[in-house]
Amino acid sequence: MTLHLAILPILIPMIGGLLMLLPPFAGPLRYQYRRAGALFLMLTQVAVSVYLMYVVVQNGAIMYAVGDWRPPFGIILYVDQLSAMLVALTGFLGLAITLYSFAGDDREGKYFHPMVQFLLVGICGAFLTNDLFNLFVFFEVLLIASYTLLIHGGGKQKTAANLHYVILNLVGSSLFLFALGTLYGITGTLNIADMAMRVTQLSDGNQLIAQAGGSLMLIVFGLKAAMLPLHFWLPQTYAVASAPVAAMFAIMTKVGVYCIFRVYTVIFGEQAGELADMIQPWIWPLAILSIVAGTIGALASPNLRTLAGNLVVVSVGTLLIAFALRTPEATAAGLLYLIHSTIITGALFLIADMLGQQRGKALDYFVIARKMKQQALLGVMFVVAAMAVAGLPPFAGFLGKLVVLQSATNTDYTAWVWSIILISSLATIVALSRAGTTLFWRNTPSHDAAESPGISKWQLGGTGLLLIASPMLALFGASVIEYTNNAAEQLHDIPYLLEVMNLQGDAQ
Repeated sequence: MTLHLAILPILIPMIGGLLMLLPPFAGPLRYQYRRAGALFLMLTQVAVSVYLMYVVVQNGAIMYAVGDWRPPFGIILYVDQLSAMLVALTGFLGLAITLYSFAGDDREGKYFHPMVQFLLVGICGAFLTNDLFNLFVFFEVLLIASYTLLIHGGGKQKTAANLHYVILNLVGSSLFLFALGTLYGITGTLNIADMAMRVTQLSDGNQLIAQAGGSLMLIVFGLKAAMLPLHFWLPQTYAVASAPVAAMFAIMTKVGVYCIFRVYTVIFGEQAGELADMIQPWIWPLAILSIVAGTIGALASPNLRTLAGNLVVVSVGTLLIAFALRTPEATAAGLLYLIHSTIITGALFLIADMLGQQRGKALDYFVIARKMKQQALLGVMFVVAAMAVAGLPPFAGFLGKLVVLQSATNTDYTAWVWSIILISSLATIVALSRAGTTLFWRNTPSHDAAESPGISKWQLGGTGLLLIASPMLALFGASVIEYTNNAAEQLHDIPYLLEVMNLQGDAQ
């Protein structure tokens, strides 16, 4: 099992998703069988990913050559502490939304569970691959699955949002191919480690071409990550998606952020000569403006789902600031914040759905509506999520923002980073306070709350799984920070990557 461990997070959902399209999963009792199969697959995925993290911590990074075709020519998977952590985070989020969907969301369409598995194939593959073309392939896999999931349940709003989403991503995919062709034409490789060596040997003319290809990839990754000015699609798209889908999509923006960290640290990092840190002058203003745009959007949001979508944009801007600082300490801080923000924004989408189910036609809009049937329970969940996402102690949001701020100390950007993050946090508290007071305190005098559906045990289990993760991250904060520090050091250690890839001889 250890020999092929690196590819299991891709094979498990791929084979599982295919089997769910066949009898007995496609028969009259397909929902019962698919639920059992989905739960088994998610538990297996979490167990394998956690074990993969353990193996990487104990034995170092893993290079897996599919078919034993060695780098730089074969299909190469590279599992370091960063990619293993993100695969585990994906599995954990997938388990939570699968549990939540058992309340009935998975019955709104035939193929919810298979599509979630195929989405996991694309996301985990993007985290594990060490080849830019295979990254493009996994992007397409996750995008095709996301197109189907976004329209899950049907409706005019979902169809319109899905159309915009498809068109934007088709443009992004085209730009990605142009970028790959450009970089392959001058380097002769698409293996990330091999390309990191070859960009240092380019002539002046080819360096300009490489810079153009790298800039095109930034546009692609910025679109996936919802970085300003490519963020406009996200709040509305996430707001109309069904709750489990929106919560699962919280990890998809992190795929774009991860690619920025990986590609522009390894290929265009400090060792890249004239191409070193080529995008840093662009990242700084885009990161700050992303936070500003997301914060303003949160303050202006008409409902809780749109507010959560804008908070995803704020989290992307914060992660880009961590990247722009270009130090292992800042990268480690960003990784901790990434874990927290993904989990808690996913929980907010689920909470918004439960609130909407109990408020009648008002849904989760910030308007006066009838009192909710389980207002106290929903209120506690909302307060926990709000405190966590705003960065208040004792939750992981406070710890995540604190380490990001600390990583900016004694740099030329200290004043900018501290100001923008603290002001954004204050504005987030204001937006969430407004949302909470309207949703829970401004009720009509009618007493028809008994007509509202109660919270399902599956909804409570899925949401509770995400909410409890925030204080647990803070409780074991020292161990988590140690892990992210090691993951960041490994990411910035290019000679170590070349050694694992058996390319160190070529580098010399």
